[in-house]
Amino acid sequence: MMIKLRIQCSQEKASEMKKSLLKYAKHFIIISLSIFVLGGQPVEFAKEKTFFHGYLIQKPIIRVGLGVNLSDIKVSSSSGMKIYEINARYRFIADNADEVLIRGRKEKLTEKFVIQVAQLKNREEAEIFAQDLRTKIENKVYVTANKEQKIAGTYLVKVGDFLTRGDALSFIMKLNQIGIKDIWILREDVTEEDSRPLWILVNDELKSLHDETVLYFVPNNPQSYLSYNERNYRGIFILEASHKGIVLVNILNLEDYLKAVVPSELSPYTFREIEAHKAQAVAARTYAMKNLGMNDDLGFDLCDTPKSQYYKGMNAEHPLSSEAVELTRGEVVLYKGKLIDALYTSTCGGMTENVEEIFWGPPLPYLKSTECVYEKQREWLLKSENTILPIYLKGGNISQKIASLISLKVTPLETDPVFYRENASYEEALNWTRSALALFGKKNDSIVLDPPPLNLITLARIFVHGFEWQGRVENLLLASERDFILKNFKEGNNEKGNHLGHLAYLVQTGIFPSLKETENLDKPLMRGELVIYLWKILQSYEGLIHYGIFKGLDEDRIKLEEEGEEKELTLSSNAFLLRNYDGDYSFASQIYLLGGENVRWIKREGKLNLLEVIYPPHSNILDRSSEYHSWQIRRSREEMEKMINQYYPIGELKDLVPQRRGASKRVVELLIDGTETQATVKGLRVRRVLGLKETLFVIDREYDEEGNITHFTFCGRGWGHGVGLCQVGAFGMALAGADYKEILKKYYQGIKISEVY
Repeated sequence: MMIKLRIQCSQEKASEMKKSLLKYAKHFIIISLSIFVLGGQPVEFAKEKTFFHGYLIQKPIIRVGLGVNLSDIKVSSSSGMKIYEINARYRFIADNADEVLIRGRKEKLTEKFVIQVAQLKNREEAEIFAQDLRTKIENKVYVTANKEQKIAGTYLVKVGDFLTRGDALSFIMKLNQIGIKDIWILREDVTEEDSRPLWILVNDELKSLHDETVLYFVPNNPQSYLSYNERNYRGIFILEASHKGIVLVNILNLEDYLKAVVPSELSPYTFREIEAHKAQAVAARTYAMKNLGMNDDLGFDLCDTPKSQYYKGMNAEHPLSSEAVELTRGEVVLYKGKLIDALYTSTCGGMTENVEEIFWGPPLPYLKSTECVYEKQREWLLKSENTILPIYLKGGNISQKIASLISLKVTPLETDPVFYRENASYEEALNWTRSALALFGKKNDSIVLDPPPLNLITLARIFVHGFEWQGRVENLLLASERDFILKNFKEGNNEKGNHLGHLAYLVQTGIFPSLKETENLDKPLMRGELVIYLWKILQSYEGLIHYGIFKGLDEDRIKLEEEGEEKELTLSSNAFLLRNYDGDYSFASQIYLLGGENVRWIKREGKLNLLEVIYPPHSNILDRSSEYHSWQIRRSREEMEKMINQYYPIGELKDLVPQRRGASKRVVELLIDGTETQATVKGLRVRRVLGLKETLFVIDREYDEEGNITHFTFCGRGWGHGVGLCQVGAFGMALAGADYKEILKKYYQGIKISEVY
């Protein structure tokens, strides 16, 4: 006999669970029960183990929803799995299946719309508000717990239902007339028919399934894993019907779950600091335990998307993140003995925000606005007098390419812009090519010489013979490219025609420009053009350009990390220092570095000849290395008007006016001024309505000749909701020497870190 797994989340739910078990006993007897109990005081976890037909899962256990309203589900196993069907009776379907296909009837969904008119911290306040509203309007008014929000324990007052968004928008006008301004339209699914698993294909045998089937997929041994949607998962799977369609649930140990969550939330490839990952592990563990049972009506706790926590299964696991999980096993964040709402954001833009300003709930003492700086953080200064003025050629600035070739010692140390606008000589092209070949240990003195002057045809000959690409020309050149060139550029010159294949190959590979844009093949080439073509060739070779992270400076030795390996190099006296902001390069005589910046460098003969720092302009905030630290979005008034009218019936958009900013300077209240009405938007809704990365922004406007707004430009910082732990800031603290407890206590004030199992 079998028992269906149910997770008990709190002592208060014990009686409800008992009733639930009695209900399910009519159909089947349950496999296993009681995973852990969480009350107001820390309790001991993980003292027991749970068996699923001989498959052991260490407690605590979490249920993760991998998909809802599924129809065709393919499940496979690395080394075989057992499959059980449970309904009014128990049936053993397969003993050693490698792969199965389950076909189900997908629930037919339609949609309805409701209007959220209030969000309150407890149900009693919400019911009082709802009762008062019922006396003023005829529509249905009801209260629900808020499952969509990151903060637990808030309640929504809703009005509805409405068949279309337009109906809901029209009713907003009536609500505005009775003084209700804080309004939000919600779309909800409505089911029109039941869904259920229909049949299962296993070992080429088709088997029908009972109406109330629940399927268990259990690996044959502890080292095996299950797979779904090209991802591998620890633990077992359960597949069953719900009121929102067929659901696939992954049941596994909480610590194994975290080994996939932590690297999914904080990249171990970009943020390679163990203390930052330990802080993320404790925060993610706290969030998971705080929200167990969040989706009980669907048979799981958390979903696998960022709506809960990003969970990509075993594919996401990384040794650094796994070590962080293991070193913090059982540790959670408590405030006055209770689990906190451990919110975290990607990039806070310099300061986090008070939780009540973003999520509309009550203030929480541990989620207060915090400046994302670190007093102990060191700072290093690199200097160099070697710079190049912008040199524009063929519509772009080629200074960075020139600096790269100089750093590789392919071209001479020449920074005068006039030099690169002058024609190159044949001998220069030959010598620069030979210097490039020397980078690979090649000494090619047999380059076929053509009579000067230098043009595209003779340069193609130098490149092909110098880099020994004759075989490529013979075997990889497209006939259409060769025929086009021969037809259009041979011009009766047989000698020239014999060499056009070299030219065609370089055009085909993108080293040379399209010949449709070339006016004259005999036109002399400037030195700047020669730089462009040589740089395109060298970029295709590995090992010349290095990418990694700046770690620090030890006297005259620069510490760098490349693919997990630390290196030390001495900065050349003639080194180039560059800043790269969104692809815009600028040379600098000095650069301040905090450590952790993404960098690109070129070395030659043991010296660091070029260092390019990929980050926004200097500031002391910890998250400044993030690509989302600074951003800018420009949209027309018509675009904004269309977006906003999906939420509020404002008519034509007149203006957007920030009314109030929070402690972090985020826009926490925005007035939307339209021809039909005005709307006030608060908290995280500002970001959603405007379609922005964050709410930390200022607005610039563009006007036509009549003074009407034509465009809005949003200049902002950060990415996410801006509350709680800043992930990039945590990385900055770790680089500066902070441990994970110090990181957590910075972003969550007044907390205690405790080991609960």
